[in-house]
Amino acid sequence: MKDHILVVGGYGHVGRLICQQLENLYPDKVIAAGRSFSKAREFCSTTNGSVIPLELDITKSLPSDLFETVRIVVMCLDQKDTGFIQACFANNVDYIDISANHSFLSRIEELQTEAMNHKTAAVLSVGLAPGLTNLLARHTKSYLDNTEEMDIYVMLGLGDRHGRAAIEWTIDNLNTRFQVYSNWEKVNVDTFSSGKTTYFGKELGERKGYRFYFSDQNSLPHTLQIPTVSTRLCFDSKVITYVIMLLKRVGIFRLIKYQSIRKVMVWLFSKIRWGKELYALKIDAFGEVSGKRVKAECSIQGRQEALLTAKIAAKLTEKLYTMKGLNGIYHLEELFDIDSFYPDVIAPHVR
Repeated sequence: MKDHILVVGGYGHVGRLICQQLENLYPDKVIAAGRSFSKAREFCSTTNGSVIPLELDITKSLPSDLFETVRIVVMCLDQKDTGFIQACFANNVDYIDISANHSFLSRIEELQTEAMNHKTAAVLSVGLAPGLTNLLARHTKSYLDNTEEMDIYVMLGLGDRHGRAAIEWTIDNLNTRFQVYSNWEKVNVDTFSSGKTTYFGKELGERKGYRFYFSDQNSLPHTLQIPTVSTRLCFDSKVITYVIMLLKRVGIFRLIKYQSIRKVMVWLFSKIRWGKELYALKIDAFGEVSGKRVKAECSIQGRQEALLTAKIAAKLTEKLYTMKGLNGIYHLEELFDIDSFYPDVIAPHVR
């Protein structure tokens, strides 16, 4: 019977949180998989045996019986090719990905026909950004008759604990040149450029965010039909945000290409605890209501970004587990609105 949930990277920083969210709903049905069986077994021992450990390296030949009992896969690792995802489809296994890597998500989107043919589903943009930003963007857009432009702001608290993979992804994108949509045209922009200020509310006040390579700004123009979308990043420490902008401007982050320098930067970011354990999102949408030019604003704040990602992934898994007849590849906002994750995932505090 296909009734198990396979969490790949299940003993990692976010993966273990996803397993913990799911174990009460599906005792003895959740599998924490990864390359190290000892690490998987060590984590599973903390769950009173309700999560099952599995040694699995998705870059190698997969066990012939891997998918026999698996209903859904939740992927918590970055991948270099789509072979594993295609194996999921071929074995009628639904797929959830928490990756923020736009280039790889685009490659998954190209498997639309394959997913449809195998009558399976994949859901992308699951987490904070992308994920909650996508849901908040859809919510904000609903206030406008016509949306012409959207600015998304992501604030991360430096007091929060971020997994190594998330830190490495951030470091690797500090010297990135990427494309965004401006009036339906793709334009090239640089990371931590084009600073723009928004108001996060009374407690956090005004903050300046800078362009960053979040995948939501590339998918939302298509899923929500918005001609211009930009996503900007800042930290709860104004000083750190400003210092990073200056370092980027003088070219320090070009040194990331040297592994020794990259390792030092990853280590430094992992040790920074000069802020709060929070995240904050803000959407500024520009368009029309009844023929008048208006601006719609929505924001949401919370704590523990990794736990938020785990809760969204677990709630989505629960929904897919019981959903019938869903075929194809979707981003989160194409299937659900933000109310779908109230109140057990997101506290009812959207402004």
